[in-house]
Amino acid sequence: MIRIFFALLAAALLLPQPVANAQRANVRKVGVILQGGSWYDVLDGLKDGLRSLGFVEGKQFVLDIRDMHGDLNGVEREARDLEQQVALIYTLSTSVSVAAKKGTQKVPIVFVAGTNPVTVELVQSIPSPGGRLTGVQFRATDLTGKRLEILREIVPRLRRVVAFYDPQNPSALESAREARMAAQNLQLEVIERHVGSVSELQKSLELFKGDEADAVIAISDAMVDSHIQYVIDMAKRQEVTHNAV
Repeated sequence: MIRIFFALLAAALLLPQPVANAQRANVRKVGVILQGGSWYDVLDGLKDGLRSLGFVEGKQFVLDIRDMHGDLNGVEREARDLEQQVALIYTLSTSVSVAAKKGTQKVPIVFVAGTNPVTVELVQSIPSPGGRLTGVQFRATDLTGKRLEILREIVPRLRRVVAFYDPQNPSALESAREARMAAQNLQLEVIERHVGSVSELQKSLELFKGDEADAVIAISDAMVDSHIQYVIDMAKRQEVTHNAV
């Protein structure tokens, strides 16, 4: 699957492109949109994969990286801007990919998503994506319930868990639904804290009291993921168990 992904991206890099849109005639410019934080590790993996296929950054391609720092609302704007300048856009996370699709009309998009791309309408189907988007899915959202089960095994006294996520994020909504379904079977309570921005996340964490929940469950939300250290620091302060992705 990963080799297919790099092959698709490499093929996109070979698409014809106006010379005016590249630093040199044989260099393809690739737009990258991510939420910062640990998502740079995924970007490093992309560079390693392309290097293994003989593509050298600065010679065959250059990256125009747009780090949103957790600001999902700005993704559509950045994607529209990139569409006028690049051969393709590489998006990291489901929520960023969905927003980039909405903000563009023609540019090819290669995505990395932790949620089923069919469920969030990134592609028509897995065998036949259709349209101008393709990419790979890593399992995250559909494992939310399983991670809650494991957390219950680790912490037998577990009764209540808290989840911080953006309710406008389709991936987070699906992940929260998975958590609720699993919690019902495990006779647990999920306390949901809706945060639409990094500042709201920080405020919610500041107001959170340790006796409100026994543990934190990570929901598939790239904004929260990119600032996960805030959540970890709160969990340590309040002596709450943290279950990360």
